[in-house]
Amino acid sequence: MSAVTISPKYQVVIPKAVRETMHLRPGQRVQVIEVDGIINLIPERPMEDMRGFAKGIDTTVEREDDRL
Repeated sequence: MSAVTISPKYQVVIPKAVRETMHLRPGQRVQVIEVDGIINLIPERPMEDMRGFAKGIDTTVEREDDRL
């Protein structure tokens, strides 16, 4: 776990180890979500990166009649 300091302009620097692990790059957008007093930063990814993310999912699950 790393600690960061909020600047007078309310900016924070994401630690280098986290940037490298998450493959973040300058100018990339992140969504900021607060849940029960915890701030989450969720990187936005291009749709091309999402291709195949559900590969291997079980499609034999029984579904409701009004669902395809």
